Amino acid sequence: MIMQVGGALPTSPWELVTTSSAATKLVLLVLVAFSLICWFLILLKWIQFRRVGKLGNRFFDELERTTRLEDAYHAVMKLPPSPYGRLLREGINFFSELRPGALQQTDAGKTATLTATQLEVLRMQLAKEIGAERDLMARFIPWLATIGSVSPLLGLLGTVLGVMDAFLGIAAGGSGNISAVAPGVAEALITTVLGLAVAIPAVIAYNIFASRLGVFAGELEGFAQEIIGAMAREGRV
Repeated sequence: MIMQVGGALPTSPWELVTTSSAATKLVLLVLVAFSLICWFLILLKWIQFRRVGKLGNRFFDELERTTRLEDAYHAVMKLPPSPYGRLLREGINFFSELRPGALQQTDAGKTATLTATQLEVLRMQLAKEIGAERDLMARFIPWLATIGSVSPLLGLLGTVLGVMDAFLGIAAGGSGNISAVAPGVAEALITTVLGLAVAIPAVIAYNIFASRLGVFAGELEGFAQEIIGAMAREGRV
């Protein structure tokens, strides 16, 4: 319950916070912690997606300068590690295990190609790598959804506790005029406001990153098909 400081009622949101009940302060502290975590994750994922985007542009620029799969492999392996490079390496390594030395043969027509079963296993290996890369990029994104869902509920909890405390104080004091009710209601609404302030950017960021994650996974799947297509053009599958 709000206490009067020096006989004066709180006149600002900060005074409402400093004079609020212990339960309200606890809810506010939790919401502040959620807000800090939320903005840290937003910054972290923004940097990660931006970095992967730059690596992807550099990777595909280098890839366009080559004509053969073997040349592309050696060219991109000199670049900094990226999801696209790891996917290419997974496909090439698996092919090399099935057909040792076949990738170095210039006359691909004389090279024994993969069977239908081996080609299907190659697709599974690439799909497994795509899933691993997607999971890596999706790390911590669900936390934004959790914060966006829980924060309004915590704010509502603080509001309910504040209203209960305010009415209990009114009942104990025997006064029901507006000057006695308003400070308690104002205190109770602070947690709702903060809960929404935490939830809104968390939900927006979650939707943005989830969309970018879908685009990223689609790019990997498309590149996996390009790897198999390149092998087919060179007569290796």
